[in-house]
Amino acid sequence: MVRLTHNPIDYHALTEAVRGPHYGAVALFLGTVRDLTGDQVTEFLVYEAYPPMAEKKMAEIEAEVRRRWTVGEVALVHRIGRLGVGEVSVAVAVSALHRAAAFDACRYAIDTLKELVPIWKKETAPDGVGGWVHPTSELRNAECGMRNKDTIEGDAQ
Repeated sequence: MVRLTHNPIDYHALTEAVRGPHYGAVALFLGTVRDLTGDQVTEFLVYEAYPPMAEKKMAEIEAEVRRRWTVGEVALVHRIGRLGVGEVSVAVAVSALHRAAAFDACRYAIDTLKELVPIWKKETAPDGVGGWVHPTSELRNAECGMRNKDTIEGDAQ
């Protein structure tokens, strides 16, 4: 299951949707809006996407997960719109026979989603100043230990 939504992600229901009597493991990843990025306070985030393109890429990730690992159910859900601190922005849940496959498949799914799915994020500070973060620049910056503030704001245009 892949989905973009404006509604809060019900991760309890998502977990139950991938659980089953044949699977001994469920791995769940939740991405949440944090209040600080480096030393920059975050008031809220805005996520935008072109749903047909984003959901197509998410479906490709699900297919690749199924090709690489023996898994049961796979769910990738991402919020779009305005999200406050503490809200869940993305959830990935994977069931499998054993924990290793569930963990590996879940990590691959979220890492690949962050890298390839065209979803843009605007971080806004309490003073109203904000900047758009391109999906691939955020991942690259995280790997290099850079703050999102250091990304090029025009990257997502």
